[in-house]
Amino acid sequence: MPLSTIRRATATRTLAGTVLAAALLVPAATACSSASGAHDSAAPATTAPAATGAATTAPAATPTTAAPATTPAAPAKGGATAPAAAPAGRAATTPAAPPKAPSGVRTATLVDGSTAEIQDLGNQHYAARILNKGQVLATLEAKEHDGGLDANGMFVMLSLDGRIHSWMGGGHQGPGTFKLAGGWTAKVTKTGELRYRAEILGNENAVYGTLEANQQDVGLDANGISIVLSAGGEISAHE
Repeated sequence: MPLSTIRRATATRTLAGTVLAAALLVPAATACSSASGAHDSAAPATTAPAATGAATTAPAATPTTAAPATTPAAPAKGGATAPAAAPAGRAATTPAAPPKAPSGVRTATLVDGSTAEIQDLGNQHYAARILNKGQVLATLEAKEHDGGLDANGMFVMLSLDGRIHSWMGGGHQGPGTFKLAGGWTAKVTKTGELRYRAEILGNENAVYGTLEANQQDVGLDANGISIVLSAGGEISAHE
């Protein structure tokens, strides 16, 4: 056999052996590589001891059917809760009637058509309200002395015994001395701002009575003659 042929065959066997050896090394390397990768990627699992007082897993709750949600009542306007309706069958409360006028009150019609309500307060004490269409226009009182009022030209006198008398006109502007109804004479003097005094003179100029208007009208019953002196100094009398 030629030498070149022997060398080629030897070379072929050597190459085949090399290939076979490489083929045998591959599974071993793969197995070794697989074992090394598992060790690097995951550490051996260690079971942690149970923590003292750790919560025990609660058993699964038994499912229940949820109650339907109740829709809350809508609040009243302004944030206030709407009042509950009155129970059925119960009658609604009727507002109390306004109190009646106190006892001892009587009425009288005055010369201008207005009405006077006179109330007896006892012990020769009377009060009167002058009303027109239910509206109170003025008040006057008789206590310890007669009362009087100049209501825009209508004069009103309330006596200590509860009699009321009214008339129009007949006024005299003080200060001065004036003849009055019933034969009386009035001497009117000014004593201050809205302050006037009237002396009622009888026979021989004897002083029968005195009226003092101190920022308030006053009256006098002079033996059945009604006299009024205003805080502005006007005096009038009427039988």
